[in-house]
Amino acid sequence: MPWKLPKPLIYASVAATTVGVAYLTKDYMGGAKYKGKEDLTDKIVIVTGANSGIGKETTQELARRNAKVIMACRDMEKCETERRNIVLETKNKYVYCRKCDLASQDSIRTFVKQFKKEFNKLHILINNAGVMRCPKSYTQEGIEMQLGVNHMGHFLLTNLLLDILKASMPARIVNLTSAAHRSGQINMKDLNWENDYDAGRAYGQSKLANILFTRELANRLKGTDVTVNAVHPGIVDTNITRHMSVYNNFFTRIFLKPFAWPFVRSPLQGAQTVLYATLDPSLANVSGCYFNNCEIKDVTEEAKNDEMAKWLWKVSEKWTKLNVT
Repeated sequence: MPWKLPKPLIYASVAATTVGVAYLTKDYMGGAKYKGKEDLTDKIVIVTGANSGIGKETTQELARRNAKVIMACRDMEKCETERRNIVLETKNKYVYCRKCDLASQDSIRTFVKQFKKEFNKLHILINNAGVMRCPKSYTQEGIEMQLGVNHMGHFLLTNLLLDILKASMPARIVNLTSAAHRSGQINMKDLNWENDYDAGRAYGQSKLANILFTRELANRLKGTDVTVNAVHPGIVDTNITRHMSVYNNFFTRIFLKPFAWPFVRSPLQGAQTVLYATLDPSLANVSGCYFNNCEIKDVTEEAKNDEMAKWLWKVSEKWTKLNVT
């Protein structure tokens, strides 16, 4: 009589194989990994939304490379908790928490003033923070929240820091965007979504705005040694999905998330293209591009509309009172 494995061993073997395949799949789906080992001693970096998700992982990787990193965050308590963890993990004490609420232009201006009092250089600015598909709401200035935080807040922050970035050349700006820009359109007749608000379309608009801003800023920075590029980090498991009920209901958490887990990137995996655009020496003179999976990718015709980019810039200047002293 042939010998048979006991059923418990069969079940255990199947379970182990399944777990192994899941981890291999997640590693494969996680995309390219940035392998550069650049040392960032004496380099000063700002990362917005640095206390969670991709921002936290990016901050930790830059701190590990000896950069001085300013965590620009809205929630100081969460920021300080993660700052301590990062300092302990990297043994880099030059990691700082500073309040910067991108839904408040006053907060942004206060942040910039404080930063310029403390530092006279800025080598890297990573505009990472964002909101996604939130209920209809507005920033302190009355701007639709997704456009206000994802685009207008970073537009103002970046422009207020351009002088110090230029004084620190070479310098890089990295704007996080999304493949959602492909379905995005700039609603010129109702940019602020006063009527018929649609959270998904408003998000797509804000992500398209990120790329238009990147391209127009790159044009304005020609002749300097400051570059700006946009990055799609992939589909990443972060709290940016907190407003999406499909990700947060009981059924999804219990039954669907375990099956989706291998196909969704971790925050560290999502940070890889950000690190590539931020650090890779081969990109020293590359500006105005869109990166996905550590490669330059094409964007939609809407995103290449230079006239729309110029129009959006003028509106952004007006809405942020950029030129008002």
